[in-house]
Amino acid sequence: MTDTLTLISSISFIKRGVARRNPEKYVLDDRELERVSALARIELEDAQVELRRAHEAAKRMGRSDGDGDGEDEDGDGEGEEEEEVEVLGGDEDGEDEDAMDVDSEPPKTKQASKTATQNDDDDDDLSKYNLDEYDNDEGEDNILGHFSNINNIAVYKNNDEDPYITLKDSDADSSDERIELEILPTDNLLVIAKTQDSISQLEVYVYEESEANLYVHHDLMLPNFPLCLEWLDFPPSSSSSSSNDPSTTNSGFGNYIAVGTLDPEIEIWSLDVVESMYPSTILGRPDKSKAHIPVPLGTGKKKRKKTKKREVERAYHVDAVLDLSWNRKMRNLLASASADCTVKLWDLSRDPTNSNEAEGGGNGGALRSFEIHTDKVQAVQWNESDPAVLLTGSYDRTVRTFDSRAPEGGVGVFGLGSDVEGVRWDPWNESAFYVSLENGLVLNYDARTLSSSPSSSPQKPTPARFTLQAHDGAASALDVSRHIKGCIVTGGSDKMVKMWNIEEAEGVNEKNHLNVSLVQSRDLGVGKVFSTAFSPDTPLTIAAGGSKGKLQIWDVGSNASARKALGRKLRVGGFGEEKGKGGRDVIGLVSDGEESEDGNDDDE
Repeated sequence: MTDTLTLISSISFIKRGVARRNPEKYVLDDRELERVSALARIELEDAQVELRRAHEAAKRMGRSDGDGDGEDEDGDGEGEEEEEVEVLGGDEDGEDEDAMDVDSEPPKTKQASKTATQNDDDDDDLSKYNLDEYDNDEGEDNILGHFSNINNIAVYKNNDEDPYITLKDSDADSSDERIELEILPTDNLLVIAKTQDSISQLEVYVYEESEANLYVHHDLMLPNFPLCLEWLDFPPSSSSSSSNDPSTTNSGFGNYIAVGTLDPEIEIWSLDVVESMYPSTILGRPDKSKAHIPVPLGTGKKKRKKTKKREVERAYHVDAVLDLSWNRKMRNLLASASADCTVKLWDLSRDPTNSNEAEGGGNGGALRSFEIHTDKVQAVQWNESDPAVLLTGSYDRTVRTFDSRAPEGGVGVFGLGSDVEGVRWDPWNESAFYVSLENGLVLNYDARTLSSSPSSSPQKPTPARFTLQAHDGAASALDVSRHIKGCIVTGGSDKMVKMWNIEEAEGVNEKNHLNVSLVQSRDLGVGKVFSTAFSPDTPLTIAAGGSKGKLQIWDVGSNASARKALGRKLRVGGFGEEKGKGGRDVIGLVSDGEESEDGNDDDE
């Protein structure tokens, strides 16, 4: 049996009330074609170049049209192939000597035809039907009889024009469809990056918490394997010219999702438009950055599979986009981390179709490019308390935090001993942040105590406020609660999702001593966990996805011990009435008779 790849690589949990109640359908009109052409024109030029190269290669190999023995040397347009057909056609008289002899039918005389007709009439007596005049228009009214007014039945082209039909088809269909696509202000949206059988797409779910119901609202096709998602409400520049984007009319706010894939480009889609064929905008240069034609190392017949590393560009990425972070205070800024070892800063208000690539001046390129790591940059996040500060984590086993206006003055965490999987600022402490590692550790640091250079103590790891062995295997998922201080959720390759409670130790310096306890741990049946996210509206609700391609929502508040462990913090946060809702505590998409609480399955 052939194994198929099905997984969820990233989840974005979107707060209530930001989605348009009645999303619009995508319309491919002239205006939209003009916008799409402006974004994708380079791809069309690339296709023409590739076609020309293929034609030239075929000529060199002697396979182009007109080459070979059949070429017409005298220029009269007739080659040997045509002459051969004439020879096979017969002799000089136009007859084929080898043709089969067939008795020819003698021509019928008028008398013979008449006799034959009489014989037929005797047999079938069809003359009484007057078939010879069947198609004549004369006497049409007499022939139709009581059907002479049949044209009156077809006077209306469709039901919309018929006054006797009060409920029009379009009204009925649009009303049903409007109800089906309606998103209520009490509904959450969840966007997942999913790949199944080599097909990548975004699936947009609606979560009705009061009904414990989860269903797919619509989906969007992606060009390549998705790696990261980031929600934002700022309308990107090119979407303002699109009639398919109703969000842009809402006072400069909208409902968008930015997607990073194995391609170097960043696509931004409007979630208020269904059946979209093309994103609202694309950050990057597909014509220059896509490595669809690998350059082999070495020459000769034997080619190495490894390809040359593409040179870093300041205006765009040249490798996969691994993480994204939107600046909630400076809403036009988006940061991206890439496998090309750079972090780039994008201005969403600039026109991405501008081809000027000068750093800082080209409207179509990145606003800034930071080369502060020596290996793939796996994670990036803005500091909400200080919107100019970025936090980054890399496969070079370092974490950096710096002011984007002066990156040379940044500080970092060095000697981690393992690749960085995720980083998160603590929303309750502007100088603290969390780091999850490939070896399963989760650490907490205070940026004020970090060193500015790794050379000061290259052999000694940077001390952490606490070190937690969270998972057996990679701690690939990490999120921090905005509702409960000191509450984090982690997910790992051991298939477990865990919620942790972090409290300051009493009577000890808070900078160096924190107590960490496990609140709840569960296998949600999503396989190896690749992404977890807290609900932006409910303190104890978590979404998770992983290697099985299943999305599960876990209501941790349904557990009495979890509510007891976090009771004091819930009351401080104004959630004193948080109680178990009863029924299922794990909600998933139920299909084909499957239960959503199958949390103990193994990967196939």
